[in-house]
Amino acid sequence: MGGGPMAESARLSPPPEPFDRRCTNNRQVMDIADLRQQLRARGARPDHVERVIRRWIQGLAQDSRHRHIGDFLSKAVRQDLPALLDGWNGLACLLEQHPGEDGAVRLLVGLHDGQTVESVLLPGGGLCVSTQVGCAVGCVFCMTGQAGLQRQLGSAEIVAQVVLARTLRAVRKVVFMGMGEPAHNLESVLDAIHLLGTEGQIGHKNLVFSTVGDPRVFDRLSSGVVKPALALSLHSTLAERRVQLLPRAPRIAPDQLVELGEAYARRSSYPIQYQWTLIDGLNDDEAELEGIVRLLRGKYAVLNMIPYNTVAGLDFRRPASDKTSAIASFLNRRGVLTKLRQSAGQDVDAGCGQLRARSAIAGIPVLVR
Repeated sequence: MGGGPMAESARLSPPPEPFDRRCTNNRQVMDIADLRQQLRARGARPDHVERVIRRWIQGLAQDSRHRHIGDFLSKAVRQDLPALLDGWNGLACLLEQHPGEDGAVRLLVGLHDGQTVESVLLPGGGLCVSTQVGCAVGCVFCMTGQAGLQRQLGSAEIVAQVVLARTLRAVRKVVFMGMGEPAHNLESVLDAIHLLGTEGQIGHKNLVFSTVGDPRVFDRLSSGVVKPALALSLHSTLAERRVQLLPRAPRIAPDQLVELGEAYARRSSYPIQYQWTLIDGLNDDEAELEGIVRLLRGKYAVLNMIPYNTVAGLDFRRPASDKTSAIASFLNRRGVLTKLRQSAGQDVDAGCGQLRARSAIAGIPVLVR
């Protein structure tokens, strides 16, 4: 299996250099298609390309007890494979990890061009990944959006966060709720979701696409082979207030957003997860609570109410715990399934974007993996 015209042709001209193993020396955004091309350029057959990528994503050695790579990979692929895998692993380098008392671990992840993003290992085998460096939505209460969008992540960089996390613990669920707005990097995110749902051993309902709401999302998620669960960032039932909180989100009225969500929930058979960052004195008043009841009672949905994670320099406050508990109890009594969530890693002050911002101020270098 190591010979054949494809392998021979690949040896007639020098193969492309493997992707640099460090996080610093290459500014190309890498997609899954680029990884496939690297293998094909060295003479790998299509089924062998998928096998190599599948075992990389699952965190498995390329050699197995039942099948040695020397039995099916060409010599050119075997020779370059260690360097290729080293480069793929270098797409997401662990710079820092901050364990929380709740079992979550905040990860500062270095990218190959010196940029950084955050991932979060969640209790119970979950992982929160980033899809962009920064974010263009500009949610006024979010640290990530303060600096705007720096660049998109390629699908390989998104998947590499899962590969990195699997070196630390088992990952059975992936939520696209880290830095960035997945709808603004739709092709790369859908590519990553497809691969994780087909080759990455992640159940479709355990892939959660989180968005502020974009009309394209509902049709695109429905048409894919892998149909992920959907989380919609609501934050207010009042259209004007929601615009103030999410200034550059698509202008979809809360009522319309819930209608689109309900239709997707029925098509996918997964309840919509509505995200609500609860900010003291801003979106916790009686009008908002009655609005939640009006919009969500009877819907195939769950409301995840997350008390605001205090960010230095932003003029917002976290509600008192007795107030948040009372709000959740009120909504549950009124027929809205409400879960009071805590942002992971509260005790290490590592809300999304905070870890990256602190590291930038401290001048933490991007390390060689």
